[in-house]
Amino acid sequence: MPATDYQGPSASFTNFGRSILSLRREQVHSMENVQEATSQELEAFQRQVADRFHDLSAVGSDDLLSLPWVRKLLDVFLCCQEEFRVILSNNKGYINRAPMDRLISDFFERNVKALDVCNAIRDGIEQIRQWQKQLEIVLCALHNQRSLGEGQFRRAKKALIDLAIGMLDEKESNASLANRNRSFGRNNIQKDHQKSLGNFRSLSWSVSRSWSAARQLQAIGNNMAAPRANEIAATNGLAVAVFTMSSVLLFVMWALVAAIPCQDRGLQTHFNIPRQFIWAVPILSLHEKILEESKKRDRRNACGLLKEIHQIEKCARHMNELADSVQFPLTEEKEGEVRQRVQELGEVFEAVKDGLDPLERQVLNFGFWGYEK
Repeated sequence: MPATDYQGPSASFTNFGRSILSLRREQVHSMENVQEATSQELEAFQRQVADRFHDLSAVGSDDLLSLPWVRKLLDVFLCCQEEFRVILSNNKGYINRAPMDRLISDFFERNVKALDVCNAIRDGIEQIRQWQKQLEIVLCALHNQRSLGEGQFRRAKKALIDLAIGMLDEKESNASLANRNRSFGRNNIQKDHQKSLGNFRSLSWSVSRSWSAARQLQAIGNNMAAPRANEIAATNGLAVAVFTMSSVLLFVMWALVAAIPCQDRGLQTHFNIPRQFIWAVPILSLHEKILEESKKRDRRNACGLLKEIHQIEKCARHMNELADSVQFPLTEEKEGEVRQRVQELGEVFEAVKDGLDPLERQVLNFGFWGYEK
């Protein structure tokens, strides 16, 4: 046997050592590939969140907080939630490790709290439907009528009064209540208000009387801070994704509370989002725009900042003022003015009719997303 054919046990151990070293190199290389893939996935997620909220913030003031805008906001949330779910699914190895296990647990606790907000929002949607029914009575009385008589106006005016009473904020004082309704020409407005409010409260609500939207938003935002460097390193960057999704969740719930009537709609929630995140600027910009909208003189005491709610209030007020000024028989000019106001009311009615059901379905969808882990 040639000497070169026999390499002895030392050669075998050398080859074995080389195999182990090669395997370790492959493992390290594989881990680096996984980390790089996760890093790219997380960067893409951050960009997508930023792009979506840039689109939402690019709308004009006329479209902000409209039913289509709120529906688009919920679409954005659901898309972000799905992408976040995929990221977690692709990185299951980190989910049960500290500190990721705590971050995920906190996130899903926020989701459960957000479900209460969604229940209150569904109640608010039902409240808007009650106002929609009053609009429908006005339209039935005055729309597409060959001639307009005193009886039709009485029916329409009663519906307008009931609508105005129903839209009053429960926190308003009785004195303010009387001042705001003096133009309706009814001396017993206090009695009618109590009767209407009693019927309003007899509806089946999903949250208790003591529940507060403002406190619930505060609970969602509690202990929500940007991840520290050691948390980012220990979770391979996943802590940033959790913070991103938590911030999106809080903002969306806050915007819903701002738009839709619900109990104790305080808008004082603070958003502690460092601007180094690329999605922070559009979210904080939207937060500022909505706060500015809430400070406008004609929106300060509104029961909801939804554009269509403001339109209902404005159209109903104009229609009621017009109804107070008519004399019978109607002149041709006055009848033309009435029909124009009725047409405006009809446009608002259609916008609400078309937008409420899809919005409620989206809010319901949040519930299914929120409970799944």
